[in-house]
Amino acid sequence: MISPLRTELVVTDNVPFGQSISGPAGVQRFYALTLERPAWKDWLPGQFIMVRPCDGRSSWARPLTICRVTSQSLVLFFRVNTDDRFASLKSGDRVVVWGPLGTGFEVRPGTSTLLLARGVGIAPFAGYADVHPAPSTLSLLFGHALPSSSYPVDAMAARLEMESMRDRTPEEQEEFNRAVCLKMEEYRARNGICLACGPMPFLKKVWKYALELDLPTQLLLEERMTCGTGACLGCCTLTSKHWPDPVRAGLPVQTCTSGPVFWAREIDLESPMPERNA
Repeated sequence: MISPLRTELVVTDNVPFGQSISGPAGVQRFYALTLERPAWKDWLPGQFIMVRPCDGRSSWARPLTICRVTSQSLVLFFRVNTDDRFASLKSGDRVVVWGPLGTGFEVRPGTSTLLLARGVGIAPFAGYADVHPAPSTLSLLFGHALPSSSYPVDAMAARLEMESMRDRTPEEQEEFNRAVCLKMEEYRARNGICLACGPMPFLKKVWKYALELDLPTQLLLEERMTCGTGACLGCCTLTSKHWPDPVRAGLPVQTCTSGPVFWAREIDLESPMPERNA
């Protein structure tokens, strides 16, 4: 168990990626926020941190999945409104960081490992490729609506086998979904494992097919987290009958404190949440 550390870090860079995106949530953009490296002894790809700018205005921290950790820096890749406080961070600013938090992805050096990502879900796999002792056993299938230059793919391409597919149109999305299914079938035949991260509709498809194939699969449910501490009860995930603790099997657990990485067979992304007692 990795003990979380609360510390104040300096922003060294905050770079916008790709083009702005207009939608119901306003004008958004991807950002790569680089902080000085925290004094962590260890961390796991798939874990997250809580981040709060030291601007005198921000009282709430935000959970952000760790993208990469180098010898000198901590990198976070995320999408926010262009007028968001995180978009306006600049070199020299300071932020409070609490972490690393949560569960991380499985690392099996001798096992063929399929990485499935869609959109911003590619972020944790940059760090996964960095720390994996046998990157030649990794293969990444990445679906994205924007040009690949909007995502942190350059450094990853040199470390592992990667296939990138646009999925902007319904036809492209259908082609990507077919490719996901074929890849999962291939890795089931190879006795491999699968790791996935992305928006919830994508993860539900991966979850369902993983159960049909009996392919060991982990899902990163970062999209559900808000407070990151388990206090708000807004990020619950329903467990299945295979949950390790029989007492909690079939009941909701907080994604941030019991996850955010879960084995597919241990959760239920389809059944409705049980109603709370009045």
